[in-house]
Amino acid sequence: MTSNVLVLYYAPRTRSVRIRWLFEELGLPYELRRVPFVPPSTGGFFSQATPGGKFPVLEDGDVTLGESGAILQYVLERYGDGRLAPSVGSPQRGPFLYWLHFAESTAFPPIGTMVWHLLYKQDAEQLPSVMEDARDRARITLDVVEHALAGREHLLGDFTAADVMMGFTVAAAKLFGLLDERFPKLSRYLARLEARPAFRAATAD
Repeated sequence: MTSNVLVLYYAPRTRSVRIRWLFEELGLPYELRRVPFVPPSTGGFFSQATPGGKFPVLEDGDVTLGESGAILQYVLERYGDGRLAPSVGSPQRGPFLYWLHFAESTAFPPIGTMVWHLLYKQDAEQLPSVMEDARDRARITLDVVEHALAGREHLLGDFTAADVMMGFTVAAAKLFGLLDERFPKLSRYLARLEARPAFRAATAD
């Protein structure tokens, strides 16, 4: 149990959803500090009214931390009590860390390109080759996850925080029409994640 109130700077549909979802899965008390999202195409980068100018940001007493993957690891190590992550030194620790960071550093960037041009710059029609390249790269990385889910319901078999990281990315892929008939396992995987009570609580707004 926390000694401080965990404060999450939060806006719906941003990566801060990952951290709220994690809090709900762990049953941790937390405070949402709701901040209106400023599109980077109008406000520029690092323009959010949060410490550091981005989402998410966590405040835990004297600790202020950004980056969803870093926040997730910090919360698990300090407050997880061994839940939702393999222990250090276990055979599954390496795969856990791999998927934890694959979700953001490899799988999300091409989706981010689509977000940038479709939603923020609104110039996607002028850049067909850029958009097609982004779709191709997204499908290649999603195919890696599709194959990894063969014979299992979650990335490591049992649900872990790596699924929290990946779930946000796969949900974004679905939003942009990337989860077609080529990805039946991913579609079922996302449906299982969306059915979790903690996911529903974290995305209620």
